Amino acid sequence: MTSGRPAVPPTIADVARAASVSKTTASDALRGHGRVSGPTRRAVLDAAARLGYAPNRSARSLRTSVTDTIALHIPEFLTSAEYYMSFVFGVAEQAARAGLNVTLLSSGHLPYRRGTVPQVDGLVLCDPFAEDPVVEQLMSSGLPVVTAERYVGDRQPTGVIWSDHDASMTELLDHLHASGARHPAFIASDTTGDWALTLQRSHARWCAERGLPELVSKVPFGSTPDALQGAVRKLLTEAPETDAIVCAADGAAAAILPELRASGRQVGDDLLLASCVDSTAMRTTEPPITAVDLRPRTMGAECARLLCEILSGETPKGTVRTLPVDLRVRASTKT
Repeated sequence: MTSGRPAVPPTIADVARAASVSKTTASDALRGHGRVSGPTRRAVLDAAARLGYAPNRSARSLRTSVTDTIALHIPEFLTSAEYYMSFVFGVAEQAARAGLNVTLLSSGHLPYRRGTVPQVDGLVLCDPFAEDPVVEQLMSSGLPVVTAERYVGDRQPTGVIWSDHDASMTELLDHLHASGARHPAFIASDTTGDWALTLQRSHARWCAERGLPELVSKVPFGSTPDALQGAVRKLLTEAPETDAIVCAADGAAAAILPELRASGRQVGDDLLLASCVDSTAMRTTEPPITAVDLRPRTMGAECARLLCEILSGETPKGTVRTLPVDLRVRASTKT
């Protein structure tokens, strides 16, 4: 027979006892602050999860400067891309495992006045651009900042997760060449983040090394299908010898398929088609399109993980980690 009395919620002392650490160590581990080793932090987080411990965030934020919140900044043009959604979920899931909340910051819709600092413990910036004034403001905030891809501006982030896009673009172009392409064109993004600039440099270098013409058309990121198809129409008119097209932007390769068919080209036969970003559209269109799997969910999770480790003192500032990416070869480049 039960007493009907509500169960007493677990306390920080209960968590500390379950993890065999002091209350101070347990508190530091849950807050993501102080010098707590990785195994100790994981033991505390596991104990808190088992016990169902939920810290009183409001009371604690009055006692300390810790907010138990990190902020995620996404460029406006990325918010409609599938990559963005997967990246956000990765950040949110990893932050939740560490007991942290996530708030989204988007350029033009910031929840604070210009010149002030967001009330968070740290920041994750997705593919930041040096010329973005919001990014520059966040990089100058004094808060720990982890970037997804390298920042090409003057300031250095506290930590970086990046992928070797030069190697992935080279692998993709080598694959097209092995499949018979001798005049590969590149539909590049006109953005100036590290990812976009690296792809452009890699394509130019690859063409120069083989004495091939550098066929490039730059389009704004987030262009409509009509705009992308117009760029391809112009490209094929000016360079009818084009026998392969690589699209930088998420979803662009699938968007140009109707124009390629209208021009009489057979994808996977007399014209090869590939994308620098894998997505559902690349996998499900006909024919399925060869693409680089950037692993956005893992990228988001690794950015949040590194930020938490830096906040806890477990990992030194200035840490740079590489996230491997994979080429997914499909029917669009198999002749």
